[in-house]
Amino acid sequence: MNWFNEMINNKRTEFMDYHDHLLLGRVFAEYQSMYSILTMNGEIKAKISGKFFHGVQTREDLPAVGDWVFLHSVDNETGLIENILPRQSKFSRKKAGIEADEQIIAANVDYLFIVSSLNDELNPRRLERYLLLCWDSGSNPVIVLSKSDTCDQVEEKKKMIENIAMGVPVLVTSTVEETGLEELKAFMKNGHTIALVGSSGVGKSTLLNALLGEQIQEVQQVREKDSKGKHTTTHREMFLTDEAFIIDTPGMRELQLWDGEKGLSTQFAEIEELASLCRYRDCSHKGEPGCHIQNSLENGELSHERFESYLKLQREIAFQKRKNDKRLESLERKKWKKQSKNIKNRP
Repeated sequence: MNWFNEMINNKRTEFMDYHDHLLLGRVFAEYQSMYSILTMNGEIKAKISGKFFHGVQTREDLPAVGDWVFLHSVDNETGLIENILPRQSKFSRKKAGIEADEQIIAANVDYLFIVSSLNDELNPRRLERYLLLCWDSGSNPVIVLSKSDTCDQVEEKKKMIENIAMGVPVLVTSTVEETGLEELKAFMKNGHTIALVGSSGVGKSTLLNALLGEQIQEVQQVREKDSKGKHTTTHREMFLTDEAFIIDTPGMRELQLWDGEKGLSTQFAEIEELASLCRYRDCSHKGEPGCHIQNSLENGELSHERFESYLKLQREIAFQKRKNDKRLESLERKKWKKQSKNIKNRP
C-alpha cells in the first residue's frame, strides 16, 4: 500500500487548491447510489453529498469506478463525496436502450485489455468497435485473445486480428496452460490502471484471478460444445495489486457508440488516408474517377468487409451526434429554466 499512499499524496499536492480539509480517495466499486472508496485510512462507503447532487446534470457528472474523489468523512466507515478530480481518460458507451445517455464504464484507465476468446465467437467487427471506443477514451488498447488451449488455428486468428488492429499489441493467453500471463503482467506496474472489457463468457474473471494470483472473482465452467463461459461479473469493481490497479467489468451485450469521431480516424487511419488522395474532395467513393478507395477495393489492398464496417460506424457516429446535440439543447433549456425559477423565488 506504500505506493498507493504515495500516489494519494502526489494527487493532493497537485490539487491542493481544492478541498484541503477533505479526504482523497479512489472509487473502487459502484452499487447504485453507494460507492466504495479506498483512502489512506482504508475503505469507506460513501454517497454523494446534497450539494454535489444539486449540481449534477448528466450521468457523466456522477462518480465512476476509477475516479479520484474528495470526500467528507462522517465516521471511520462512511462518508459523503464532495468533488471529482478531472479525468485523464474515460471509457464509455451509449447507455443501453433508446435514451441518448452516456454510461462511463471506467475512468482514468491507462491500458484497456480488450478480451476475446479464440472460439467461434471471435468477431473482428466487434473488436473494431471496442478499439474505436478505446481510442476515443484516451486509453491505450491491448487485445487479449483468451482460451488459446481450445483453438487449433491460433496463429491464423491472431494474424486476422492484427490486420484490423495496426500497431496494437495482440497477446494470446491461456489460463489453463498458464501462457501469455507474464506479457500482460508487464503492463501492471508504476501505478497503472488496467480495465478488462469484453463480451460475457470470454474469461475476464478467470484471467483476473490468474493475474492476481488468487481466487478473487467467482467463475463458472465453460460449456463443452462451444468452449464459451457463463456470465459471472455483475458490477464494475477495482482491485489493488502490488504495483497497479485492475478493473473487472460485466460482459457487454450491447456496444453502442457514444461519440467516436476521434476513434474512427485512429482505428481506420488507412481508409481516411486513401480518401484524402481521391481526386475530388467530396468524393462519395461510389464510382467517381480518381477514387483511391475504389481502386484499393478492386486490387485487394482494402477489404470490402473493413470498408463496410467503416461506413457503418461513420453513419452510427453521425446519428448519435445528432441525438447528443438535441440532448444538450434540452439540458441547456432545463438549466436556464431552473436558474430563472431560483431567481424568482429569492426574497
